[in-house]
Amino acid sequence: MTTATTDFGTPEPGATASEGSKDTGAPFAPPRLAERARALAANPEEWIHRVRLDPQGRWYERIHQDADHEIWLISWLPGQATGFHDHGGSAGAFAVALGTLEEHRVRARREVGSGQARSFGPDYVHDVRNTSDAPAVSVHVYAPPLSTMRRYDVDAGGELVRLAAESADDW
Repeated sequence: MTTATTDFGTPEPGATASEGSKDTGAPFAPPRLAERARALAANPEEWIHRVRLDPQGRWYERIHQDADHEIWLISWLPGQATGFHDHGGSAGAFAVALGTLEEHRVRARREVGSGQARSFGPDYVHDVRNTSDAPAVSVHVYAPPLSTMRRYDVDAGGELVRLAAESADDW
């Protein structure tokens, strides 16, 4: 069974509030991004030869970019995580191709297993991590292509605190 769960611009406290696209028919609306990520994740013969496992940190490679969207592969060894971040003004989705990941929000977490996808609107803040004992691989789709990402921490009161911003030149 494949599933996609969507969050449209429901920011965590302390994050910039922004409403995500609710037009599920738009070609780059979050549900469509999830469909694209899930379709690629279901066909590892198209990309598995590119994947590397890196004990120093998550391995990632952009496998497609045009003016409208981009697609990334990411591999995760046990314990590897993104930390809390957003995707600037881009909507996005990720699908787990192999293994299991956990998506954390400040006050919630959910497991995302092989064949499952998550999608979200702009300014959505989350932390994705591999808490399992096995490697994982995921496919990520963003529209428009990422130009900035902001990093966050959680303060003692459980609120997000913005730490830094990265531009596409940083990765």
